[in-house]
Amino acid sequence: MTRHQYRSDLGIISDILSVTMDGGSQGTMISSISRRANMSNDVIITKCERLRNAGLIESRRHKRNHTFIITEKGIEFFQQLQKFIELVREVKIRY
Repeated sequence: MTRHQYRSDLGIISDILSVTMDGGSQGTMISSISRRANMSNDVIITKCERLRNAGLIESRRHKRNHTFIITEKGIEFFQQLQKFIELVREVKIRY
């Protein structure tokens, strides 16, 4: 039996912030985040809500479209998180 290696919360957060950064000031629809982060819409909505409460992303609704935009604080956090992830990989610690 093989053991699956799942992403940590930090890995998921990194994926979500990366996708929202790619969306720029136009934002990224929840379906795009879900698809690119390879997670269900429900899980992504929950994670995005946590990131929104922390001030790392903002949400906008227009009719049925729900988009998320990364904030300046989110960009700074993402950059620091990438440095941390790289350091963890260098010392071969699973995060």
